[in-house]
Amino acid sequence: MGERIGIIGGGIVGIALARSLLTRGLGEVTVFEKERRLAAHQTGHNSGVVHAGLYYAAGSLKAKLCVSGRDALREYCQEKNLPFREVGKLVVAVDDSELPALADIEKRARANGVPDLDRIDDAARLRDIEPHAAGVAAVHSPHTAVVDFSAITEAMAQDVRTAGGAVLLGQEVVGIVVDGGKVRVRTAVSEHVFDRLIACAGLQSDVVARLVGADPSPKILPFRGEYWSLKPSRTDLVNGMIYPVPDPRFPFLGVHFTRGVYDDVHVGPNAVPALAREGYGWLSVSAKDTWESLRWPGAGPLAKKHWRMGVDEISGSLVKSIYFRKARRFIPALEMSDLTAKTASGVRAQAWGRDGALLDDFAVEQVGPVTLLRNAPSPAATSCMAIADHLVENYLQVRA
Repeated sequence: MGERIGIIGGGIVGIALARSLLTRGLGEVTVFEKERRLAAHQTGHNSGVVHAGLYYAAGSLKAKLCVSGRDALREYCQEKNLPFREVGKLVVAVDDSELPALADIEKRARANGVPDLDRIDDAARLRDIEPHAAGVAAVHSPHTAVVDFSAITEAMAQDVRTAGGAVLLGQEVVGIVVDGGKVRVRTAVSEHVFDRLIACAGLQSDVVARLVGADPSPKILPFRGEYWSLKPSRTDLVNGMIYPVPDPRFPFLGVHFTRGVYDDVHVGPNAVPALAREGYGWLSVSAKDTWESLRWPGAGPLAKKHWRMGVDEISGSLVKSIYFRKARRFIPALEMSDLTAKTASGVRAQAWGRDGALLDDFAVEQVGPVTLLRNAPSPAATSCMAIADHLVENYLQVRA
């Protein structure tokens, strides 16, 4: 019969993990999701990009899981007849000052085996791919794709149910007790006993970690990313994806253009501190969440290191013309009226250490029979099936 296994979190990683466990026949699986639907937060609030592995240091867990995850996700979408569109990504150096960082991106991408990667060193070839883009050089990843991660999550959840697993919606875990090798899980409406428990809780991952007495660090610092959309008559400005060369001093990519799986084109995201763990706008405020962030030991070092970036990003959030100028660097033909009202936003669960450092790679912690996924940054959605396999093979194989 196998073990009784509980999973906290109904995002794409938690559901992929449940599916992996059941596919391998490792036990009875129950998933707890506090919302009334799956993929309610990070999974359902992103650009839908299946990353090819351009940015990640070769040999890092991020790189390894991205490479294997993108292939597994493509095969799954083909199997389930879900949309998987290879629209391609162009990483553009706008001027000569960005060429060294672009070379670094190319080096990482080749080390990670990004398929059919192409270096472009003249404006004419760049315009063949993106006729409206401006830049002095670029790296092109033609097989970078877009998908509907919410639809993928729902399809995987159906696989879980078909295999006999339970997906419990509207059941927030409020208590966890480890007792004699078993784990007792309590929600507002039910109580369960498991042999194993895995938390894939995203924005709530440090909250769940505290329930089992784990180290408070890393803490989750929520960052909101806001998107504008191109009005329908101007979506021809972008064929696929146009990305900036990331500034290595900062932890975020910067504003970019993405043609979505349903042919909308969005611009963004930026990165501003969210005033609540699930704060999708400036009016969504949690005094508790904000106070906890301000009193965290890492707050001072982080502010000292990145305050200029913070001011710049907040200014772009509040003043449309500033956001527009950032976007127009890549598409000179863009007009401010082309950006329609902000149509979406997402909140990123950024793990944050006591020293103010923002964790860049995946992080897992084991507390007895409880496995905690403490940090699952982008490309977690791309890598969801590979993350699931990694957790199973390294943490969750049936105990002897």
